[in-house]
Amino acid sequence: MGFVFIKYIYPSMVFMNKVLIALFFCCIFQVGGIFAQTNYSIRCSFDKKVLLKHLQSLSSDAFEGRRTGTKGATKARKYIINQFHNLKVEPLGKSFEQPFSFIKKKKVFDAVNVLGLIEGSVFPEKYIVISAHYDHEGVKYSKVYNGADDNASGVGALFAFAEYFKNNPPKHSVILAAFDAEELGLQGSKYYVNHSIISSQDIIVNINMDMISRSNKKELYVVGTSENKKLKSLFTNSKYSSDIELIRGHDGYDGLDDWTYTSDHASFHKKGIPFLYFGVEDHKDYHEPTDDYENIHPLFYVEAVKTIISVFEKMDCSVGFKNRP
Repeated sequence: MGFVFIKYIYPSMVFMNKVLIALFFCCIFQVGGIFAQTNYSIRCSFDKKVLLKHLQSLSSDAFEGRRTGTKGATKARKYIINQFHNLKVEPLGKSFEQPFSFIKKKKVFDAVNVLGLIEGSVFPEKYIVISAHYDHEGVKYSKVYNGADDNASGVGALFAFAEYFKNNPPKHSVILAAFDAEELGLQGSKYYVNHSIISSQDIIVNINMDMISRSNKKELYVVGTSENKKLKSLFTNSKYSSDIELIRGHDGYDGLDDWTYTSDHASFHKKGIPFLYFGVEDHKDYHEPTDDYENIHPLFYVEAVKTIISVFEKMDCSVGFKNRP
């Protein structure tokens, strides 16, 4: 009987040991406000030059503005899949591609989401979806709308996350989602949440990045904390950067424009899935052919990506985020 008892209790003991070890290192990382702040940038390791190169490439004329259903979009999709392969990201399903179709203004569009997976080391059956849309406005009146900030910047950040995870495996499983057709009504994220390969009940939070590469005021906004105490706790007595200001707002309670439904996080929110959306205020090049790489702010962009990864790190290490906050 004693051996039988050990046989059945051992797997749970191993799991608990994994959890305790993971939480031990997370506590070391988080203990003491000053200590944690000074170590965020060290832990958020990715190649800054490569990050900027990805943004520059995706927002070049070669991708023809990445409009859904065009050759430029196909080229962008292949670029993303190639980078996922290079960064050892696994496909979420049988392949990286999740094709779908929709009708907009009596026109049928064929679109494709790109979905990658990094399995969690402690809570593999609980998922954090990190998303950014890769489509933009395409070519209008012979002018290419390259969408550097909107949203080649978010896609570049997905690659930075993947690079970071190679040396810092996440505790929860992570889905890296490059959504298509955001500019045509959040179609990619709508399709994903309604046809998710994994149960939506196992998605604990969505982190969405859309326009994160420029700000004259060096301000990055995070949306989604006003009605969620656990998410709000991530920003209580925490300073993630000394170079840019991370501001909670645009939730509909501060007199600013409400961004709750402005990007792909809205699809998760409508399904009752908590979200954090990171973005900047609109600028003069928003949805203009002048949203080019030359007009982003490289130092701000790098720091914004580091900051978002730092927020993820704190969330991933928190006991309270084992289940949906």
